[in-house]
Formats: sequence, C-alpha cells, structure tokens
Amino acid sequence: MNLKNLHDVYVHELKDIYSAEKQIINALPKMVKSASTGDLEQAFSKHLEQSKRHLELVHGILDKLDVNPGNVKCEGIAGLLKEGEEVVNTSGNGAAKDAALIGAAQRVEHYEMAAYGTARTFARLLGYDDAADTLQEILNEEGDTDKHLTSLAEGGLLSEGINEMAVQS
Repeated sequence: MNLKNLHDVYVHELKDIYSAEKQIINALPKMVKSASTGDLEQAFSKHLEQSKRHLELVHGILDKLDVNPGNVKCEGIAGLLKEGEEVVNTSGNGAAKDAALIGAAQRVEHYEMAAYGTARTFARLLGYDDAADTLQEILNEEGDTDKHLTSLAEGGLLSEGINEMAVQS
C-alpha cells in the first residue's frame, strides 16, 4: 500500500469497506439461522439486504473513481466476524445466545459506522459530494440498525428485551 495523499487514503478506505461488506454478507445468513427469536432473525435478514445494497453503492463509488475493489481483505471485520461465528457455533439457552449474537452484531455495526463516517469525511474534503451523500445515507442506515438491535436487547415499555429474558433463564 502506498498512501501519497488523502485521495489514496480514501480509496483504501473504500476498498476496506467493500471487503467488509462482502464478509458481512457471507456471515449474516449463519446469524439468521442461529437466532432463536423471529424479531432477531428479521433484523439480521434486513441487515443482509441492506449490506447487499451497501456493497453495490460502494462499488458504484469506486467505479466513478475508476478503481477496482481488488483483493483487499478487511482484517478488522474478519476478526469481529470470527468472534461472531464462535457465538453462532455455541450451544446453550436461546435467549442467552441471542444476547451474545446482538453483542457481536453491534460490534460489527460500530466498526461499519466508524468506517463509513471516515470515508464520508474524506469524500467531503476531496470534493466528492455525491459520494459523501451516499456514504452518509449508508451511515444513517447502519446507525438505525444499531439502534434497532439495542431495542431488541433492552426491550421497551410493552416488551421485555432479549437481555432480560437471558437473565431469567
């Protein structure tokens, strides 16, 4: 990797994000199958569809820069997904496992939010306003997913959260 300027850093960030989304798309079906509640299955399924769309959007940004995503591997997300896979392969109480799955998924969400926020900032600084807007849109969706996972974990006024169910089991 040769980083001569912010444009090079931006392109590297986009390639890293592209790799991360591909890895997430491969991991999410296992998380869907591993979830014991319909709400969590639905949340993971929705995120899978969003991730597929995000991958296409990032690919479009790279295309406009005449950049091929290449073979970059996002090692950060690989490590987080490996931890998540350990949860998927664990046996035990459904609610406790769901609580662990949510924790693993939120670590991935936070990584994605950091990556998209960084790329968006670079895009703005470089004058790529359309790309910055797209990256902000994706960042907003990632934030919404994180909030939804929190609400599943913590519950609300009319429902008990998965974490509370795990305490009771």
